[in-house]
Amino acid sequence: MSLVPDCYRGVWARTLLETPQQRDESTFVRWLQTSSWHADLRIPVMAAGADAPLRLASQQGFCGVTEVAQKASDEVCTWHRRLDFQPARADADAGVMVFETPERVIETGVYAPYLEIWELLADSTGRFIALAGLDKLGTDTHERFLVAGRYAMHVRPRRMAWPADMQTGQSLLDVMANHPGLAHDLLDFEISFGSLEGGQWKIERSTLPAMNGACLPFAGRQVEGTRAEVCSPGFGEYWQVLEWSCAEVLV
Repeated sequence: MSLVPDCYRGVWARTLLETPQQRDESTFVRWLQTSSWHADLRIPVMAAGADAPLRLASQQGFCGVTEVAQKASDEVCTWHRRLDFQPARADADAGVMVFETPERVIETGVYAPYLEIWELLADSTGRFIALAGLDKLGTDTHERFLVAGRYAMHVRPRRMAWPADMQTGQSLLDVMANHPGLAHDLLDFEISFGSLEGGQWKIERSTLPAMNGACLPFAGRQVEGTRAEVCSPGFGEYWQVLEWSCAEVLV
């Protein structure tokens, strides 16, 4: 797995989205990038703090590995999504990246017409961790926990599979409209963003409204190089180390 350039690593806040149909400066968007792994959370104002299923279905978020490549005169970043709050996209998620400064990057779409402006959050570099959840037998549970500086993202995918009658291009809202009885299970997908300091996991925003503002005890440590242990409510117990660039103890 190739590593992304250092300039991409950290937590980026989106300050603007422009498409032919809209201009958005209000959606809460955070992109956390480690050396290879990313997690992304996007919560529209209409979904912030909401408990109505249809509003929560407008949220977006995903997690996976990132590839940066030079194509002609452009530097193209591609986000290969391994986990996605929404149904899988029909096209790849890729953008041409232009760094105006080390703290500001402009992204324009490769396969769709859009422009996004990203600003690097202070204190989001210096340590990078990526963990993959395991069950007791050592099988990947697809849970992920990523750390960049003082910030972290916890990703725990829904436990149910997508309905068999799904069609390409459908949104989560479409799926829920066709299966209203499955709304609770379809929305049971956690992507939480917050800070990790002083033994506390402080959640700023989450796809699960009940998690917003939560402050939970947290302790983690690397064991045997490739394994880690995490102790915090809502987290699995066993983890594989995908990346760990700081001291063995994580608080």
